[in-house]
Amino acid sequence: QVQLVESGGGLVQPGGSLRLSCAASGSIFSIYAMGWYRQAPGKQRELVAEVTAGGSSNYGDSAKGRFTISRDYAKNTLYLQMNSLKPEDTAVYYCNADIGDMSHKWDPIPYWGQGTQVTVSS
Repeated sequence: QVQLVESGGGLVQPGGSLRLSCAASGSIFSIYAMGWYRQAPGKQRELVAEVTAGGSSNYGDSAKGRFTISRDYAKNTLYLQMNSLKPEDTAVYYCNADIGDMSHKWDPIPYWGQGTQVTVSS
């Protein structure tokens, strides 16, 4: 059993900052790509940022220049530092990871966290 648990969401004023964390735990053999997605009410889920299996970082257009994704491989944890937040960043943020668990070591399965709410409002 594998779990992704997000934390760090909350209410912040425009221009403020938040740092999201996503911790992976359970029967993990290897973690490949990890990323952050978000979904605002009435909108489709979209990529915010990801760290590929090769270690490269990619950002969605809305995140470029304001958000920074990082990964602690030793702790199986993914972070998202969000600066200069805007009201349009309000959404539920989800962690995603392609994980080879003990039953599928070389055939990674996508896992999702439960989501953490980020609200940007004055």
